[in-house]
Amino acid sequence: MFFWNPMYFVFALPALLLAFYAQMRVKSAYNRYLREPNYRGISGAEAAEAILRSEGMGHVSIDGVPGELTDHYDPRSKTLGLSQGVARGKSVASLAIVAHEIGHAMQDAEGYAPMRIRAGLVPAVTVASWVGPLLFIVGYLFASATLAWVGVAAFAAGAVFALVTLPVEFNASRRGLHLLQTYQLVDGREMSGAKRVLDAAALTYVAALAQTLATLLYYVFLLTGFRRRD
Repeated sequence: MFFWNPMYFVFALPALLLAFYAQMRVKSAYNRYLREPNYRGISGAEAAEAILRSEGMGHVSIDGVPGELTDHYDPRSKTLGLSQGVARGKSVASLAIVAHEIGHAMQDAEGYAPMRIRAGLVPAVTVASWVGPLLFIVGYLFASATLAWVGVAAFAAGAVFALVTLPVEFNASRRGLHLLQTYQLVDGREMSGAKRVLDAAALTYVAALAQTLATLLYYVFLLTGFRRRD
């Protein structure tokens, strides 16, 4: 019954619906503003080079990455990874995404505390994300509340990581929009579009936190019921 407990949907369904809505919204915003050219007529790669040069961040390199919406900043290699659609595209969406990722590069250069905390959590979360559920299931099935609680504690690291991610992403978006405005890369109407793209992307991180918390609360619900049965 652990695997088919209908109470799981009470906890998980709202978060799953939020995740579905977030993905639909980010796809919609991205596709819409990917088709809308920016008035400067510059590509994402050109904008990235110009901003990095103006901000004195010539140490950050620009590389192409496969896929769509796979753009990212790697603080280890100091690399801005841009997908083909963003790097070559001369759209409002391209500029918004580039500016956001440069926002992360600025955080890295400044030693932005939430970003450093998130980076420090990566090794623990990488292990805990699969060890936690495993320990919980084993503990629950073999009536070991202690082991199950250890699994919950390990899984909670993922919730902390998702929580710390929020200020990192929101701050990068604020920095990005400020860069677009400072260097006059978009006009007023395009700024509104860029903000919609980044707001939609930010909602996916909120949804990720909601999903993690929903699973965590479900584990706790099962264990408190488990203890009552004991």
